Amino acid sequence: MNKKNEIFKFVISDYLTSAFAWFLFFIFRKSFIEFPYEFNWQLTLQNDRFWLGMFFIPFGWLLLYGIQGLYLNVFRKSRLKELAQVFVSSLLGCLVIFFVFVLDDFNNNQYIAYYKSLGFLFSAQFVLNGIFRFLITSATAKKIHNRTIGFNSIIIGSNERASKLFNELETAKKSAGYKFIGFLSVDPNKDNYLLSNHLKHLGTYEKANEIISKHKIEEIIIALESKEHEAIQKILTLVQANDVKLKIIPDLYNILTGQVKMNSILHAALIEINSGTISSWQFILKRVLDIFISVTVLTLGAPFYILTALIVKTTSKGSIFFTQERIGLQGIPFKIIKFRSMYSDAEKNGPALSKDDDSRITSIGKFLRKTRLDETPQFFNVLKGEMSLVGPRPERQFFIDQIIQKAPQYNYLHKVKPGITSWGQVKYGYAENVNEMVERLKFDLIYMENRSILVDFKILIHTILVVIQGRGK
Repeated sequence: MNKKNEIFKFVISDYLTSAFAWFLFFIFRKSFIEFPYEFNWQLTLQNDRFWLGMFFIPFGWLLLYGIQGLYLNVFRKSRLKELAQVFVSSLLGCLVIFFVFVLDDFNNNQYIAYYKSLGFLFSAQFVLNGIFRFLITSATAKKIHNRTIGFNSIIIGSNERASKLFNELETAKKSAGYKFIGFLSVDPNKDNYLLSNHLKHLGTYEKANEIISKHKIEEIIIALESKEHEAIQKILTLVQANDVKLKIIPDLYNILTGQVKMNSILHAALIEINSGTISSWQFILKRVLDIFISVTVLTLGAPFYILTALIVKTTSKGSIFFTQERIGLQGIPFKIIKFRSMYSDAEKNGPALSKDDDSRITSIGKFLRKTRLDETPQFFNVLKGEMSLVGPRPERQFFIDQIIQKAPQYNYLHKVKPGITSWGQVKYGYAENVNEMVERLKFDLIYMENRSILVDFKILIHTILVVIQGRGK
């Protein structure tokens, strides 16, 4: 499977069909809208605006579809859902094109002409884009159903439920896309598993991260027996930091509480665990907002940051900026940037968290921390894509190791980019010890389960209030 080639197919299809839709719209307007009102009318393509539209407007459609997330997950598309997305995108895009580029072009006051033009443009765009996207998606779906292509997968589970699920998936007339590499067991003391008759035993679930990395696993199905259910939380905690799809066999309780969502009529019913995920359009919009706000803040605040840098430099010995390795998305380390708020030898005795009346903090550093202004250089981390405006605060590996001993759920936070601010930061402030870090963790976990652009805006507003009122800890 070549993801870039598949995306290229959709991009070329969308560009050409959008250009052709604009061509048809031009012919329609000249032939059926303008013709009755213009004397000595003559159809000609020697029109600069027509050719500019043919070239540039399709790029606008590509941008809109990109924001809608239509170029993500290109191998896992639902054709009906995609048609619905194209319908909404076509409607929004046509309204923008009509009111920005077309409305003032009319030389008559016949409002019915407006509706006809808008209706034709929408119909041409939706039908052309929709048909060709449907054809591309159908061709890919056929390859998946025929087992020509598939996603590297493993089963965590080894006995009756796992074996039954494997047989159901493998004997299905149309494949769901699983390409099973092997299975992981829960009990390390056994060496005879029912699923061994079908799949290779790769070890116990403790090796999950190693197996995911080695075999480039994309999907994991948890199929445990009832007596093994206490291991589910451990498994989820262990693998959450990886970029894989997690699914689990539902029981009757899951079904009755509405946790089972039907995504396919033909395939096995599984719960997909989406901790920390947001919709495609929100994911893209979040990144756009990260870049826009960061550039704005860094540009408008440049004189003030220069003044802050001079004060930091002249009030204590040491560098202006403080950099430190933190752990980010999927456990990848990066260098966080801050205005230095402590003396240069603050951690000569080893890593330590700050606390009230901390003697290591400089006089100007106390003000910077109260107003959170020491965090502002992290907007550069946001621009580099290492951080987001809102997300769980990144920690050092030294403290993460201690947190995980008390709360293994901390690994969930590595599913998302760390942020300059977070709900935990707003609610709790700086943690002075590992116990307080664990206490703050629950706010970050709740944020992850309710992540959205709206929630991010609420957290940003409260952060601004903390800065203005100087309530930082």
